[in-house]
Amino acid sequence: MTPQDHAQIDAWRSSGETIVFTNGVFDILHAGHVTYLQAARALGDRLVVGLNSDVSVRMLGKGPERPINQQDDRKTVLEALQAVDAVIVFEAETPAGLIASVCPDVLVKGGDYTPDAQAGEEGYIVGSEEVRKRGGHVAVIPLLPGRSTTNIIKKSRSH
Repeated sequence: MTPQDHAQIDAWRSSGETIVFTNGVFDILHAGHVTYLQAARALGDRLVVGLNSDVSVRMLGKGPERPINQQDDRKTVLEALQAVDAVIVFEAETPAGLIASVCPDVLVKGGDYTPDAQAGEEGYIVGSEEVRKRGGHVAVIPLLPGRSTTNIIKKSRSH
């Protein structure tokens, strides 16, 4: 997180705004991503998106061809969305360090996660314990059925 990112988030917080945080790859942006980000933004005043770097995406094992779009392109597209107030690229396998830096009031993940899962369990939300300890809360937003980057890639290869 740059000093400018930190200063902007501190300014929002100082003026009483609720900071919402989510993260992801957002490789081939689709309706599922957009509705998810709009719903996340509706949970507070400002939406900060942690964007997996290209190196981070490869750590996640999404496949040798991923990401399809480079991180600077993915960041540019996300920043153009009305629902998104800031995009911060992170290099690690998980956003734990970034979440600790942002200190969001609300931590959001998609419906394939479980808000009460513990570390090591399927569906665990990285950073959830820390956010709750600071008095924040964790929200899970249902996914738009049938929308995924993986499905888009499979469909494009079948044509």
